[in-house]
Amino acid sequence: MTENEIAEERDLDKAVLASVVRDRQDEAQVTEYLDELEFLATTAGIETVKRFTQKLQTPNSRLYMGPGKLEEISLYAEQYGIGTVIFDDELSPSQTRNIEKMLKCRILDRTNLILNIFVQRARTAYAKTQVQLAQYEYMLPRLTGLWTHLERQRGGTGTRGGAGEREIETDRRVIRNRISKLKEELKKIDCQMAVQRGNRGNMVRVALVGYTNVGKSTIMNLISKSEVFAENKLFATLDTTVRKVVLDNLPFLLSDTVGFIRKLPTQLVESFKSTLDEVREADLLLHVVDISHPNFEEHIEVVKQTLQEIGAGDKPVFLVFNKIDAYRFVLKDEDDLTPATRENMTLDELKQSWIAKANTPCIFISAREKINIDKLRKDLYVMVREIHSGRYPFNNFLY
Repeated sequence: MTENEIAEERDLDKAVLASVVRDRQDEAQVTEYLDELEFLATTAGIETVKRFTQKLQTPNSRLYMGPGKLEEISLYAEQYGIGTVIFDDELSPSQTRNIEKMLKCRILDRTNLILNIFVQRARTAYAKTQVQLAQYEYMLPRLTGLWTHLERQRGGTGTRGGAGEREIETDRRVIRNRISKLKEELKKIDCQMAVQRGNRGNMVRVALVGYTNVGKSTIMNLISKSEVFAENKLFATLDTTVRKVVLDNLPFLLSDTVGFIRKLPTQLVESFKSTLDEVREADLLLHVVDISHPNFEEHIEVVKQTLQEIGAGDKPVFLVFNKIDAYRFVLKDEDDLTPATRENMTLDELKQSWIAKANTPCIFISAREKINIDKLRKDLYVMVREIHSGRYPFNNFLY
């Protein structure tokens, strides 16, 4: 049976997950990472049926995992007709080619999976252009090997310049030209968006930021009384939505931005530059955190790191801990003398932990149950008024 026949017999909508476990990672962290990868797969319309992990100091430079583990994955995929294997890291072009030879099925790395989700989620022409650029930049170094079936069609004179090699060079040229054209299109749109931002005058700007799927769009709807699309899936929002909000006669602009995620592809950060300009130019960031998530502290650090990378790390921040209705903890037994962990803290105890000592304004809410939303509006009003007062000192009597 040929590789194509094998691939045709397998279900591309069913996948197994594969991940290398580093030395310093504990079991809970590995489970959380794979849960997130599974959520990404589900968002992309792929059902995951099994997980494979291997403890290595560093990923194998040639195969990512050891050959024995890949053979185990290959046998499982063949036995159960699995058509896709998803890896929880970005694979190099050579790793992808070597793994494809061993597994004989579709290979997706984390970056490719996220790009596929962005393709499905892009609605506007601007978002589609940004995603296309990111896709082409990801694809360009990975063209080698796509046309190996043509290598066998070479003529008898010489050993170089086969049809496959010529096809690869043609594709590279086409993609480079397409990348250049998309960059020019984005430059024009960037200029238009810069003019739009300039036309908004000196109104105070507030931007919602946070890890993906923490409830930013729901909060946007509550504060601005608008109907921004919100869904319990990753990357529900790709386009930045800006709304004018008025709290007690105090107007300001509120923007909802694309969510961040661990290992966010660099191609996406670069291509979504203009979308992220709303964050760079904001006067205040509402950093929304899903406090019900077991690793919300790591999510906070991921967002902080991403903000630093895009040049917005020095902005004033208001931490909004969302989903308190879903917060759960495990009560320790009286006989358990081991130190309490974050999982053993009640919500009140958590509020008195490092969060209270972080010197960052914060609030605990539930956007879904509308708990503490009035206080969120009041606190936001005070912060926006302070920024507005510094900008327009003679208008203070209005507020």
